[in-house]
Formats: sequence, C-alpha cells, structure tokens
Amino acid sequence: MNISIIIVNWNTKDMLVNCLESIYRTQKSAFEVWVVDNGSADGSAEAVKVMFPRARLIENKENLGFAKANNQALKLASGSYLVLLNSDCVLGPGSLDTMIKFMSGHIDVAICSPQLLNEDSTRQNSIANIPTLSTELLNKSLLRRLFPGKYPGKGKTIDEPFQVESVIGACMVVRKEAIEDCGLLDEDYFLFFEETDWCKRVREKGWKVVFHPGGEVCHLQGASAKKSLIRARIEYWKSRYVFFRKHRGIAARFFLRSALFLRLAINFFANIFYNIMTLFLSGRAREKLKLNSALIAWHVLGCPKSWGLTGAGPGKGLTEGSEKGLTDGPGKRFEGGV
Repeated sequence: MNISIIIVNWNTKDMLVNCLESIYRTQKSAFEVWVVDNGSADGSAEAVKVMFPRARLIENKENLGFAKANNQALKLASGSYLVLLNSDCVLGPGSLDTMIKFMSGHIDVAICSPQLLNEDSTRQNSIANIPTLSTELLNKSLLRRLFPGKYPGKGKTIDEPFQVESVIGACMVVRKEAIEDCGLLDEDYFLFFEETDWCKRVREKGWKVVFHPGGEVCHLQGASAKKSLIRARIEYWKSRYVFFRKHRGIAARFFLRSALFLRLAINFFANIFYNIMTLFLSGRAREKLKLNSALIAWHVLGCPKSWGLTGAGPGKGLTEGSEKGLTDGPGKRFEGGV
C-alpha cells in the first residue's frame, strides 16, 4: 500500500462514519485505513466492523490519548505516506492525491497539510507557529493581522504551497522516511501540541513542513474535546507547559506560567463582576466562570497531571449544549483567552 490513513476516534461515531465514507468515496489510489478506537462507549468500533470491514481496527480499552493511539497504527502501517486524519474531517475529491503528488516531487518535505474548511466552505486557520512567549501571551488573531508574513492565517490568500513552521494536525500527510529519521509522536502529550512538537523536530532534522492550499478538507473542529470542555482546556494548558519544558528555557517557562496565571486571575474577577451585574442570568458567562475557576484551582494545586482528559478533575458534567460558544480555536487548538 502506498497510502495509510490513520484515524483516532473517541466517542464520535457519526462523524467517524462520515469521515470513512468520504475516504472510500474520494480516494482512488491504493490505500489502507487504520481506525484506532480509544475506548469509545458510543458503538464506534461496532459501526466500523459492520460498515467498513476493509478498515483495520485497533480497539483500546481506554482513552490512550491522540499521540499514543496514532503511534499504535504508525508502527503497523505499510504506506510510504501516512495520513493522520481527525474523525471530524471529510475529505474533498483529490485532496490527499494533491498533497502526495506534491510530496513525491519534493523529497525533502516531511509533512504536508491541506486547507481546512468549515462546513460552509469558508477557510479555517490551517497553519500554526511554533509556540513562543509572544504567541502564547499575545492575541494570535492580532499577530496575524499585524505580521501576516510571520504569522500566516486564514485571512491571507495563499495560492501556492509554501513552507511553514507548523500545521494544524486535523489532516497531515507524513513521509515514512521522515518518521524513521525523526521518531514517532511524543507520547508525553496526551492531546494538543503533539503535532507542533513533531513539526519542530522534523524541521530541526532538516526536513520541510509545507502547507498546500490545493488540498481541501472539511473540518468540524475539535469534536472529541467539545465533549468535556473544561477537562480539554486543562489538557491544553498541560500540553503547552510540556512543550515549553521540552523546548524553552527555565526563564521562559517561569515567565509563561506567571503571566498566564496573572491573566487568569484578572479574568476571574472580571467574570465574577460581570456575573453579578447580570444576576448570573447569562449561561455563557456562568460557564466561562466555571472554566476560569477550574484553571485557577488546577494552578493553585500545582498543576496535577491527574486533572484533564487523562484522569480526574472538574468538567465531567459539562454537556455539549453548555459548551456552545466557548470553543475559539481551529483544529485541536484554543486560540485565545483561557
């Protein structure tokens, strides 16, 4: 097989079915599909067995996280090009072939990612920068407007493939030789930042990371994370701190934590004031206060690893309806605020 498509799933059965249908409908080149189910309780694995018997299924008893689950399939996949695809994605006609054709003519490209689209075909941010104090403490949307060359985003019209620092990992084609050279995804990341870490490592080895606007993929944005927003947000902060621990100095890590905690405290008191002024009648304001309170509590307790999606902590009771309007980032990213 020349192409191996890997999908990690956690309780997104309907989206997973749509994703798989789009693969078998649009992909013409030889390919294999691996589905790694992270202990779903919604019948996802059973649906794959019945509806897509050609797909190779790995059933985990629990949620092992995005990096570890992908690595399970990466070790077994036979393709020269390995496609990491979120279950909340729908492939457009020729999207993978466009990227793979480009990569076959540019042997120094390790990772290629497409233009991600909303359901109405408007563009999502598909390019990411390697995190710095500036990207994590300043408003990313403002940085993209002020410095579009350094921080390219969906507002910039891009007609040709070009090199980037990192990409949003909802859909990424990875060359097998690059994985053999640079290693698998870092399993210290449960969710968030694992693709950013990967892009940084392959570039440090001399490979290129490329955004290709010719490939288009519809992306429904963070479906698994939305199922428990507070725990997902804590997981995001955990992974951000892991990235800085691995790739930035002690001074930068200390400054980041201090500045972010100060911003949390300011937002917390502002949220309390706003809720009092509105008599706690705004559901969105109440949920923001819960989110802010959880993040402050997590910091005060020393940022325990057991909180977040990997274990205990607040947020289990949130429903998708109560989270509406609180997700504000592309892919698996939270782009601003807390």
